[in-house]
Amino acid sequence: MQEQGIRRAIDKSRYVVSNMIIPVRCFTCGKLIGDKWEEFARRVREGESPREVLDSMSIYRYCCRRMLLSHVEIIDEIIKFYDVKKGESR
Repeated sequence: MQEQGIRRAIDKSRYVVSNMIIPVRCFTCGKLIGDKWEEFARRVREGESPREVLDSMSIYRYCCRRMLLSHVEIIDEIIKFYDVKKGESR
């Protein structure tokens, strides 16, 4: 039963435009940062300096800045392991 819930959640995540596991709030101060990740990632990918992006988004506290700067998207790696495990059970 629980495995079906996990499978359903992972299957849904494949259809989402951006697979991410970014915390909704800063661990230290509690400021809302989850809604800022997509814009931050897009602008940095386009070549803009992360420092300038964070400043323009009014993220000045170093605790909030570290949440965005140090985030690593690992969901794609996790899904690979799930797919291998799923193939073994067949």
